[in-house]
Amino acid sequence: MLADIRGVSINYEISGNESGPWLTFSNSLATNLHMWDEQEAALANDFHILRYDKRGHGQSEPVEGPYTFDDLVGDVVGLWDHLGIRRSHFVGLSIGGMTAQALLLSHAHRVTATVMANTSAHSSEAFIAAFDQRVAAATEGGMEAVVESTIERWFSEGYRASGAARIDDVRHMIRTTSVAGYTGCARAIQTLANLDRLGSIDRPVLLIAGSQDPATPPAGMRLMHERIGGSQYLELDAAHLSNIEQAPGFTAALKSFLSAY
Repeated sequence: MLADIRGVSINYEISGNESGPWLTFSNSLATNLHMWDEQEAALANDFHILRYDKRGHGQSEPVEGPYTFDDLVGDVVGLWDHLGIRRSHFVGLSIGGMTAQALLLSHAHRVTATVMANTSAHSSEAFIAAFDQRVAAATEGGMEAVVESTIERWFSEGYRASGAARIDDVRHMIRTTSVAGYTGCARAIQTLANLDRLGSIDRPVLLIAGSQDPATPPAGMRLMHERIGGSQYLELDAAHLSNIEQAPGFTAALKSFLSAY
């Protein structure tokens, strides 16, 4: 379904148990809400699930220009307001996890418990430079120019060698992301500077890292764990899209953690 959220057409899907607590999923850069298919299917009996495509991704409107985390958080809160959702669990991976941080720092009263997976709280000079290169490649050659390099970062060598069907699903998600959405979100990522603010978070947080993740290495997530008082930390044998590569373990961790709140 589509909703006009602050002048931007945002695509979303609602599923699951209407009597259960709300659970919102936020996808990574260059994917869409279907990256959460395994989790949606496994958790639908227990939660009222909201999945959405961030601006410029999936079927949401490809807005031009650099985005900010205020934009991305505003889209989430605006969608919650549109749907009458007062509070929700929030699960985000990569830029979705960065959005989770921004939500907790500005709208903590709207969030019950949060899972931040395969993410970071700070953009280093090397991280910023890498995104400059990716933006240049996508701008010049379209999204096809970044598909295979992205797949190599997102999935471990072993998982890629398995020929799992989900790898082609993710290739399709990358190809069908708008260049505007990709570059807009990349510019937001380059501004990330939350590390020194994480200590103010007082909501329940689970951090999930991938032991083989070159994009957001586990060392950075362990540092986040140290900064967020009372947070829990889990490391899975996966690269960046741990919710797909290690779907059973990831989903079991979500269910165990979220069901406590």
